[in-house]
Amino acid sequence: MKRKILLIRFSSIGDLILITPIARCLKMQLDAEIHLITKAGFKSVLGNNPYIEKHWSFEKSILECLNDLKSESFDLVIDLHKNTRSYLLRILLRKPVYSFNKINFWKWLMCAFKINLMPDKHLVDRYFEGLQALHVKNDGKGLDYFFNKNYNFDAIIESLPPKYIVGVLGAAHYTKQIPLEKWRDLIGSVKFPVVLIGGRKEINLGRQLEMEFPDGFINHAGQFSIEQSAAIIANAFMVITPDTGMMHITAALRKPMHVFWGNTIPQFGMYPYYGTKPGIHRNHEVLNLSCRPCSKLGFPKCPMNHFNCMMQQQITSDLLDLEM
Repeated sequence: MKRKILLIRFSSIGDLILITPIARCLKMQLDAEIHLITKAGFKSVLGNNPYIEKHWSFEKSILECLNDLKSESFDLVIDLHKNTRSYLLRILLRKPVYSFNKINFWKWLMCAFKINLMPDKHLVDRYFEGLQALHVKNDGKGLDYFFNKNYNFDAIIESLPPKYIVGVLGAAHYTKQIPLEKWRDLIGSVKFPVVLIGGRKEINLGRQLEMEFPDGFINHAGQFSIEQSAAIIANAFMVITPDTGMMHITAALRKPMHVFWGNTIPQFGMYPYYGTKPGIHRNHEVLNLSCRPCSKLGFPKCPMNHFNCMMQQQITSDLLDLEM
C-alpha cells in the first residue's frame, strides 16, 4: 500500500516552486501519494503538478479543512513552512513529522550585525537534508513548473513581438522591487522590447513606463494570471527580475535571466536553483553596503530612506550582455 504524505507549504509563489523537487523525488523514489496544503490564494501555483495528487487549501484557518485532513490518515507529514500555523497543524494531525533547518537565527545575525555564519547551501538542498531518514535523494533535475494542457496560450504569445525580454515589476515587498528610475536606465541598455508583467499593484508603474517609452515597454501588469505570465516568460528571450516568485518560475523554465537584488541577498539560499543542470543567470548586487541585508523578507519602504541597494545599481549594455 502506498504511503500517503502531506506536504505543508502555505505560501507564496516562489516558495511553492522551491518545494517541487521534494514532491517529485518523494513521488518517484517512494512511490508515495503526495498531498499539499496551501492558502487558497496560492492553490493554483502547483495546480498542474503531476507529482501532487491532491491539493488542500484554506481561506483563513487550517481548521477549515482539519477534519478532512484527519480522515486521510497520512503516514507522515513534511513541514516545509515551519511557522506557528504549521506547528499547530502538526500537533493536531498527530503524525510523524519531518522538517528542515530554517536558519532563521543565522539570517537574523546577518541582518542585525552583518555576521555571516550561514551555510553555503540552497534552501532546496536544506529541504533534502531534512529527509535523509527517508532515504530520499535529490535527483538534480531542478525546479518544476507545469502548464494546464487544456489551455492554449497562443493568442497571448502571438500578440507579443517575435523577440522580447520580460521585465518583472512586482515583488512581495517594496525593498525587493526594481524601482522606476532603474527601469528607465535599463531601457537604453537592451535591444529588444521589454514586456512588463506584474500584479494589480504594479499597474500604474507599468503604465508610466509604457507612456514614457512607448517603443521600449509593453505593459501587461495586472492583466494576466500567474500561469499566463509564466507562458510569457517561457517564450521570452531573457528575463529581468528582482528576488521574487517569478524568478523561481524563470529558473524552473530554464530561461536566461538577470536578477537584481535589493534588501535581500543570495546568501540566504533562495537564489535561482537549477539542480545539477547548468542554468544561465547573473546576479546584480550593490556590495559593501553597511545596511544590507536589512531584512530576510523586505519592507514597504527603505528603513534608511535612501534605498541604495537598488538605487546604486549600475545598469549598462555591457552589464546586460544578452549572451551572458
